Amino acid sequence: MGTNRLEAFSDGVLAIIITIMVLELKVPHGEKLDVLLPLVPTFLSYVLSFVYLGIYWNNHHHMLHVATRVTGPMLWANLYLLFWLSLFPFATGWMGENHFAPMPSALYGLVLLMAAVAYWVLEQAIIASEGSASLLRRAVGRDWKGKLSPVLYAVAIVTTFLVPWIALAIYVFVAILWLVPDPRIERALHRGGPRP
Repeated sequence: MGTNRLEAFSDGVLAIIITIMVLELKVPHGEKLDVLLPLVPTFLSYVLSFVYLGIYWNNHHHMLHVATRVTGPMLWANLYLLFWLSLFPFATGWMGENHFAPMPSALYGLVLLMAAVAYWVLEQAIIASEGSASLLRRAVGRDWKGKLSPVLYAVAIVTTFLVPWIALAIYVFVAILWLVPDPRIERALHRGGPRP
């Protein structure tokens, strides 16, 4: 089976997740700019989550582009990733509504951590299905960003109870780290030839 249906389904789910997230931004009553001030934390948490979902969408697209077929383990690994991504609206809303309080921020970090783990699981399922000639295996190499991110999320989860702004800075830092789509996959595709 090709990857088209898996990509289309994943794209649809991500579009729904983003739509649900934006619906959490409630329209204030009033016409002056000061009525927007209470929405700033909610808006900032939305922006951060939108960036994260964009990062996952970009890298998911690149990762599936090197896969030549879809296997059962890949389907389940993809659903596992989509499950954790589907919790973004809840975690984002709770964190924003409570002005980045420790417990909601820690839950947000947990969702980020589990999404990172789920992405790694999908990556490994693709590599296993492609075998020793896997373009993805060559592309990710040592995958220092993929290994560093969960560690930083775990540090941020603990830190949110001590110095919450540092935890938020870590979440932003990891997003910045991944903001540019991973060029390693494109380079591997270029070296390894076109996708069949």
